[in-house]
Amino acid sequence: MSETKIEGFDSTTLELASMMKALGHPARIAILQLLLERQACICGSIVDALPLSQATVSQHLAALKLAGLIKGTIDGPRVCYCIDEEGWAKAQAFVSAFFQRVQCCTGS
Repeated sequence: MSETKIEGFDSTTLELASMMKALGHPARIAILQLLLERQACICGSIVDALPLSQATVSQHLAALKLAGLIKGTIDGPRVCYCIDEEGWAKAQAFVSAFFQRVQCCTGS
């Protein structure tokens, strides 16, 4: 697998790209929708709600957590996941500002 060249990009651009990449998979969107619907931390039922294996769901959860969109807390032998409110607000602001800039440049 090739490495992505990231030198020379500012931290905001890199963070926006990380968040957008995390949102770029249907399983991750489904996980976020589930967490938003339940409005609570979820431990085991994420795997039950998706047509994916435990290992695959864990990989998607890790990507969402790395992007700052969700957080996980340890509850005994399990990790409970929920929306990271600060990360969510940051992503919303980044994406909104990005699309606002695009709209300004296209004249729409």
